[in-house]
Amino acid sequence: MSSDDDIVLSVKDVSKCFEMYEKPVHRLYQTLCAGKKKFYKEFWALRDISFDVHRGECVGIIGRNGAGKSTLLQIITGTLAPTGGSVSLKGRVAALLELGSGFNPEFTGRENVYLNGSILGLTHEEIDARYQDIIAFADIGDFISQPVKTYSSGMMVRLAFAVNAFVDPDVLIVDEALAVGDVAFQVKCYQKMRSIIANKEKSIIFVTHDMGTVKNFCSRVYWLDGGRIRQVGRPIDIVEQYLAAMLGRDNAPKKLPAAMKAAENTGDGSAGGAFQLVDVNKSAICNGEGGARITGVGLFDSSGNLLQLIAQSCPVVLRFSFVMEKDAESLHCAFQVLDKQGVAVIGSSNSILEKSIGPVRAGEMKTVSFSFTFPELANNDYVVLLAVNEGDIDRNVRLQNIVNAYTFKFHSSSLLQRQFVLFKLTDCKVRLV
Repeated sequence: MSSDDDIVLSVKDVSKCFEMYEKPVHRLYQTLCAGKKKFYKEFWALRDISFDVHRGECVGIIGRNGAGKSTLLQIITGTLAPTGGSVSLKGRVAALLELGSGFNPEFTGRENVYLNGSILGLTHEEIDARYQDIIAFADIGDFISQPVKTYSSGMMVRLAFAVNAFVDPDVLIVDEALAVGDVAFQVKCYQKMRSIIANKEKSIIFVTHDMGTVKNFCSRVYWLDGGRIRQVGRPIDIVEQYLAAMLGRDNAPKKLPAAMKAAENTGDGSAGGAFQLVDVNKSAICNGEGGARITGVGLFDSSGNLLQLIAQSCPVVLRFSFVMEKDAESLHCAFQVLDKQGVAVIGSSNSILEKSIGPVRAGEMKTVSFSFTFPELANNDYVVLLAVNEGDIDRNVRLQNIVNAYTFKFHSSSLLQRQFVLFKLTDCKVRLV
């Protein structure tokens, strides 16, 4: 049971009223009449919001656009004053509310790192100690020395997240910012989030429309509706109620875009691919002790066409090739498909399928092929993790693992979709080709 000493954020009876003027000149009239007459209509964005966040908690806030989520976050971070109620915060808060909010566009990325770190209360020496971790995580190359005004939106969110994640905040607030980065960077961000949550020393507030994120990360969820807390409880319960309400309000049949209809029939529109492998993503995260090097990968339809968009449940073939750099008596070759939160939704290996691979010798090139029926997933971007290990599933030495070797998108016209799929794949087969 958490004690009051563990509370890092306390929101008590917070309300916010905005004055809505029909004409700009009415603002002047309101000032001149000294409150004797109202020239505006009241709009209550928030009404009597109360909750506590304990140290180590990850709390989700969901709701339709206009429900009051962003207003609440601005009040928590101090950029907006409440009309009534109070917010009590212990420690340092870092927030990703807008891309590059707090960045000076004329300053370089490096200068903005030090500027934002100073705003958040770090000394120059403390920023120095974190600087290499920040630029390594942001991974924007030489642009770190260029003015921020030259950055793309993706580069902006990379640097903004890296700064806020490594300044060691007591409370980290994330408001849909991660949806802008590419899927490989999103995976890296969610892995960082998972690490912060595992330590149970920092608190996170997620404001998102991504119900997968809510289920995977949050211990408690608040559903805002019309500026009030409609429900609060376990993620699995609140998400189901929220989705049911949203589907009830928008139950019109969804039409698949024309481009996706074409992809539904022909994979990604290419023909005659004949299972031609492609290089792994340049932004791939590689680790392992060495001894094997993955050289190519591909996700194909049954005709050999490369798939980067999957629009329905269908038979697919996942292939990847690798070069052995040492002798091995047996190999454990595996794959997983991860969502952008880094959660594995499907996967298999030759060991699970009781298919042996080996012995192999240094210098040999091998290609492993997994054939299975792709399940119905949530509309989202996904990444493929590949692994070549020496040994079997129970006891192995990691030779090379690549976290985001390949990316693709799944799109379904179905309103009701399975959020997660267990590792069991129907009729999955593996073979050397």
